[in-house]
Amino acid sequence: MASPMKVAPMISVVLSALFFISAALSISDSPFIVAHKKATLTKLKSGSERLSVSIDIYNRGSATAYDVSLTDDSWAQNVFEFVNGNTSKSWERLDAGSLVSHSFELESKAKTIYHGAPAVITFRIPTKSRLQEAYSTPILPLDILADRIPEQKFELFKRFLVNYGSLISVISLITLSGYIIATPSKSSAAKGSKKRH
Repeated sequence: MASPMKVAPMISVVLSALFFISAALSISDSPFIVAHKKATLTKLKSGSERLSVSIDIYNRGSATAYDVSLTDDSWAQNVFEFVNGNTSKSWERLDAGSLVSHSFELESKAKTIYHGAPAVITFRIPTKSRLQEAYSTPILPLDILADRIPEQKFELFKRFLVNYGSLISVISLITLSGYIIATPSKSSAAKGSKKRH
């Protein structure tokens, strides 16, 4: 018969394993919210910049999330003013494997580097009384009204390469091949000079 000193650790190991298995099963049978936040700056002729923000919310879990609510109040009122949409949105449910998106536009006339915080998503799981929280990915710092090289020059260069890049490479290869064929190598020139002596 096993001694009580050896049985107690084995029971605790078995109970711990059962606890982790039940926790893993409960996680696999619940929603798992992943949110991605993107921001794009566009310079306007009026000397300001338009900021387009979009937030994609995915349910990667195996159960439905209910009463899903998005809030993105990280935009300072002294830097931005709203042009289109709002910073909050709610959905009745978000089924497993599905996606919802929300977007809005802001305009800025202040020159600054702005660090935006992640958006907050709250949702309800029927098996839990408390609302659950998830956070979106943060955005990179925005350099608003920065002195940038005009994008038109890059666009012209890109368009030139797209239109004439293959032609330039073919002409370069033909020229290089002609040069290699027409120019005698040093070793053959050295052999010819030895034969003459």
